[in-house]
Amino acid sequence: MTKPAYWNEATATLARRDRVLRRLIRSYPDIHLQRRSDAFTTLARAIVGQQISVKAADAIWGRFAALVSPPPSQSFPRLAPSTVATAELIALRRCGLSQRKAEYLTDLAAHFTSGRLDPHRWKGLDDEALIEALVDVKGIGRWTAEMFLIFHELRADVLPVDDIGLQRAIAIHFNAGEWLPREAMFAVADLWRPWRSVATWYLWRSLDPIPVEY
Repeated sequence: MTKPAYWNEATATLARRDRVLRRLIRSYPDIHLQRRSDAFTTLARAIVGQQISVKAADAIWGRFAALVSPPPSQSFPRLAPSTVATAELIALRRCGLSQRKAEYLTDLAAHFTSGRLDPHRWKGLDDEALIEALVDVKGIGRWTAEMFLIFHELRADVLPVDDIGLQRAIAIHFNAGEWLPREAMFAVADLWRPWRSVATWYLWRSLDPIPVEY
């Protein structure tokens, strides 16, 4: 739950370069990115929560976690990939998962148990290489991979231009409410390098003051 090592340098630099971010950083002085759980659990929860409400995702997650990691007392327990990999699809379906999501979760578990996804190797990968490794898992697209890099890996310079929240925030703060194409968003964000994840996080706060955790 500690602050990323780069956070103070990043916020100081962004506040100096960009007046919008200066105001947002001053508005939220005591909150910051923080990692919540291990890599496998975080990715599994991202898959469970795709395209459904937070309330529904929490209910399904509770049943799924109880099945594969009994009896967790935490609301966000760590899961063992080997347990998920050997779970029967019909049992996963009984948790409320669709057939497709059940298959996605077993494929994710297989990537971890086989070593195709190995968190110990990720420090040696740049952002694009890690995204490429993650999207090899069924059910993980680029947006999910980018969220994982920001919220779990705490990568400092990710710009998720396909994120609707970021698109909206940039439109509001930098283009009088008119949405910008991808290329223009990259141009706006060029001033934020190498701290684009941090800038994105504060722009999200301008839309929702309560930080999302993954």
